[in-house]
Amino acid sequence: MKNELQKESLKQLLLAQKVQLLDKMAQERGGKNSRAEAAAELAPAEQSHAQNITERDTAFALQEHDIDELEATELALMRITQGTYGLCLGCETEIPITRLLAFPAAKRCIDCQTVAEEASGPSAALH
Repeated sequence: MKNELQKESLKQLLLAQKVQLLDKMAQERGGKNSRAEAAAELAPAEQSHAQNITERDTAFALQEHDIDELEATELALMRITQGTYGLCLGCETEIPITRLLAFPAAKRCIDCQTVAEEASGPSAALH
C-alpha cells in the first residue's frame, strides 16, 4: 500500500486535475470562446459547410473526452475515500506509484490495461 504522504500527494494531484478540467470545460462552453460557437460564427465565405460540421464534431468529441476524464478523476477520488485507490480493478495488485504519478486516475496495472485496450480500444483508459 502507498504510504500516507504518497496517497495525499496523489489526492492533491487529482483534485488539481479536477479543478483544471472544470475550468477548461467552463471556458470552452461559455460565451464567445466556445469551440463550437467559434466555428459556427465563421461566415460561409470563410469556411465551407463541411468544414463547419467537422469543427463542430471535433469540439463535441473534445468535450466528451473532457467529461470522461473528469468522471475518471472523480472515481479515483472516490476510491481514495473507500481505501481502494491504487489497487488494480483487474487483478487487485498494487498499481506502481510511477504509473499513478503519470496517470493519477489509473484503474488498472499496465498488464490489465493492455488487455482492456486490446478488447475495447484506447477509450478503455478512462472507462
